Amino acid sequence: MRSESVEDIAKHKFQTDSHMSFQSVFSFAFGTFIPLLQKLAEELGEQQVLSTLRMLACGSGFRAGQAEARRLPANDFAAFHRRLREPNHFWKHALTFDIVENTPRTFSLRVAECLWAKTFREIGAEELGYALICLPDYEICRGFNPRITMSRSKTLMEGHDHCDHCWTWRD
Repeated sequence: MRSESVEDIAKHKFQTDSHMSFQSVFSFAFGTFIPLLQKLAEELGEQQVLSTLRMLACGSGFRAGQAEARRLPANDFAAFHRRLREPNHFWKHALTFDIVENTPRTFSLRVAECLWAKTFREIGAEELGYALICLPDYEICRGFNPRITMSRSKTLMEGHDHCDHCWTWRD
């Protein structure tokens, strides 16, 4: 009989490293989910499903922005874009981007690779991806602080060669 170590007891098996690549995780997570949404759109009507998903995803994005603002000691502009200036392990592997502008009132990025866009586009679900992943970006910043606005004219999800995110701090 094997005795359990303190590490085994302290760390539940669900917390064990899966040894999966980020792409494998995305494929696993979205591989069933996206076709299910596509079938739902066939059954209920594409525009109805997309409209509902947009509304729900934007509400979720707004609440996520609020939650992030509550978690941090400040909800100013610098606090908002700190996660992009200092990306964690996840963001470093899910996106490839360069900071284009970083001033007290403007922060912009050029995203060259996005694992969400890659995953949704490979399945032919760009519109679903835009509704679920890209559109809520506008509401996340608004939920974080209503003085922050975002603009974007290009997305990888829609087939452009990059995303051009730009956040502005309004007085």
